[in-house]
Amino acid sequence: MTSPTPRRTLLAAALATAAGAAAAPAAFAVPGGGRASGALGGPGTATAATNPSDTTAGRGVPRVDYHGWTTASDWRGGAAEGTAVRTGRRPGVAIGRPAGRTDYTDPHTQQTATWEYATWTGPVRRLSVPANEVVPSWNAHTPAGTWLQVELRGTYTDGTDTPWYVMGRWAAGDAEGDIRRTSVDDQSDGRSSVWTDTFSVNSSAGDLRLASYRLRLTLYRKPGGDRTPVVWRLGAMASDIPDRFTVPASAPGAGAARELELPRYSQNIHIGEYPEYDNGGEAWCSPTSSQMVIEYWGRKPTKKQLAWVNPEFADPQVCHAARYTFDYQYDGCGNWPFNAAYAATYRDMQGIVTRLGSLGDVEKLIGAGIPVITSQSFLESELDGAGYGTAGHLMCLIGFTEDGDVIANDPASDSNDAVRHVYKRRQFENIWLRTKRYNASGKEASGTGGICYLYWPARPTAVQRRTLAALGIC
Repeated sequence: MTSPTPRRTLLAAALATAAGAAAAPAAFAVPGGGRASGALGGPGTATAATNPSDTTAGRGVPRVDYHGWTTASDWRGGAAEGTAVRTGRRPGVAIGRPAGRTDYTDPHTQQTATWEYATWTGPVRRLSVPANEVVPSWNAHTPAGTWLQVELRGTYTDGTDTPWYVMGRWAAGDAEGDIRRTSVDDQSDGRSSVWTDTFSVNSSAGDLRLASYRLRLTLYRKPGGDRTPVVWRLGAMASDIPDRFTVPASAPGAGAARELELPRYSQNIHIGEYPEYDNGGEAWCSPTSSQMVIEYWGRKPTKKQLAWVNPEFADPQVCHAARYTFDYQYDGCGNWPFNAAYAATYRDMQGIVTRLGSLGDVEKLIGAGIPVITSQSFLESELDGAGYGTAGHLMCLIGFTEDGDVIANDPASDSNDAVRHVYKRRQFENIWLRTKRYNASGKEASGTGGICYLYWPARPTAVQRRTLAALGIC
């Protein structure tokens, strides 16, 4: 069986050679150079902030600061240049009167086009615990002929600032005239770097951390048009996780045994299909996991949206998810915020990227009816029953047994019927939460430190709302 490898291995040596700053929103410098490696927990893997539910912070357990801007009040609290706040059942920010025009040469199509743009810059988010990683995510509607850019600028603990880093250029579609959604390589100031979707303080910077950050949205449309992107959620997860090969074990929660009913989709049955999207199904664990959770919430692509898929292929919605999460610079479907943004293209859905502190947190979410998509890397010998090892893999956690073991829909299975697995709690928790590990060559490598995707409806139930809030998710 082909080992799932949705995220590229991060080469720590590349930190020393990363160069170049992000362009300002109205002036694009298209970076050259090779594809950025995806971060598996990031270089020197530390990450910090504050999860109000974390009662074990004094024992080296990570505290995570996720903050989202979602309300009309949130949007009014930012600095607007040409943007307008849209109120109603799902408040957002859109283009009002454009602030100007700019040319953008798409590095993946080589086409240059002129765009109207407007910007929204969020307030400073001060971190109670300084962080060395930040992963933004967003939820938006980008009709054809529109797109958006998300940037981050931080202030270090020594009082100096980072450049404005581009954290993603997003368009939901890929029709003629649309840009190709993309991350941006070669962004660094010598002390921090961007690795596909992750801002990370370089390991060579020692104890330097990020004390605060701001996010900036730039919304684009074709000149003279009336279409506009609408952004409903913009947020970021900041964290500082201690370096560790082993994490403390959590005890199963009383009454936590429950299993959610999700569709079961195998990525492996798609091997060889649409190799232009990350070499086909062998690397589609992230979009396959995303599609399972999206359909759990009762959403799926229409027949018209799936008309492009070869009718001989099973589960065409998995092919669809791979195409519309594909990052043309990273050359893969494993960009974390792109998957969350894809989930939010479905009716009244929202999605974020964050970190959790234990399987106890997952039990709370499962108890509220919210599945969790986790990212982890492991040797075959480290996870009984998987039958493979991986440098990075996504799967859906859908429940727990009476003994507290993990029930997972693992897309790295040979058929849809084989997708459901039960994994030993202790083994799974350690490979998911650790930040250091040994790879198949016996060399030290990084771990994901508890990264996960959470997708839930724009109008959650009262129980779901309380559960998310208790985990620091606003």
